[in-house]
Amino acid sequence: MRRLLFIGSAVVFLDVVFYAAITPLLPAYVDALGLSKTAAGVLSASYAAGTLIASLPAGFMAARLGPRRTLLAGLVLLGVASLAFGFAHHIVLLDLARFVQGAAGALAWSGAITWLMVTTAESRRGAVIGDVLAIAIAGTLLGPAVGVLAHSIGTKPVFSSVVVVAAVLSVLALRLPIPGQGDRVGVRETAHAIRRRPVLQATGLVMAPSVFFGVIAVLVPLRINSLGGGAGVVAAGFMAGAAFEAVLSAWVGRVSDRVGRLRPYVIGMVISAAGLAVLPASHALGVVVTLLVVMSVGAGLCFTPALALLSDAAEASGLHQGLAAGLINVAWAAGQVLGSVGAGATASAAGDALPCLVVAGMLLVVAFAARQNGIGRARYVAHT
Repeated sequence: MRRLLFIGSAVVFLDVVFYAAITPLLPAYVDALGLSKTAAGVLSASYAAGTLIASLPAGFMAARLGPRRTLLAGLVLLGVASLAFGFAHHIVLLDLARFVQGAAGALAWSGAITWLMVTTAESRRGAVIGDVLAIAIAGTLLGPAVGVLAHSIGTKPVFSSVVVVAAVLSVLALRLPIPGQGDRVGVRETAHAIRRRPVLQATGLVMAPSVFFGVIAVLVPLRINSLGGGAGVVAAGFMAGAAFEAVLSAWVGRVSDRVGRLRPYVIGMVISAAGLAVLPASHALGVVVTLLVVMSVGAGLCFTPALALLSDAAEASGLHQGLAAGLINVAWAAGQVLGSVGAGATASAAGDALPCLVVAGMLLVVAFAARQNGIGRARYVAHT
């Protein structure tokens, strides 16, 4: 189990590092290519769009062909797409390469998470998800630093290194035993399980903070840049926030196994909403960076319980964990696309305040609805 957790965490870490590397590079691409906020939002969201399109097929692949084959396919595709991104200089090619990176990420995540969930007892699911998510968030901690390195020495050598790392992880994955080659999963049964209320509710709880992530991924770097902070300040702010988020994710996963998923989720959503609501009124660089750290604390409290809750709901509803991993990716990616593109377009037309206040309000509404309905207060029991 330890070897599997190491490899699964390493795969997720690699994926997230190069997803997050775009953050300090975004202002440079805006300046070099003359991009609008809308175009910047599209570039940021292209990764999530690829994940969105590929998530359910990746979930079916993990269920039918097995998690190892799915993970290996994701690693190969991630290496190729990262190589293309490093050498691209046109916005269309950059968007396309980042889209394929996102599709590769969906395969890698589905393979890794499915492999872990089918070999983990329900009583430890929150802890395992918290540990993996902490490693993933550590990837967002390193990602901006990698972006700064790419900004300094060039994107070609930095993004080409993914090919080497992906090859090493593929060899390690091939040496691990797997619990089975795959299961027969029917489309009709899967569709029925996905439509069950607990699964839909849990998917919505994953999507809400993902929208929030998409908003801050676009607006915070551009605001820091407009206040005189360069790529280094952007990286430092996101790295500091990710450090807090990583520590909290590992801890809150174990807490949610004991007290239920609801309480930490609601607290995290409220903290995130408060930080986002104040962001448009902040015109000092130090205040913006501080708010970024505060919002990262909120994210660290709510995301792990939401993922564990979706896994719980899937098991109780008869949905294969491979498809649960696919739904996690769908919810995350849909939220990222909506947040990134929507925030970029709305901010271009009406300023930063409108998207920030709208999404802050949405976070509070979702948190209130979850609390009122008692979602995640205890583990689901089987539904008939």
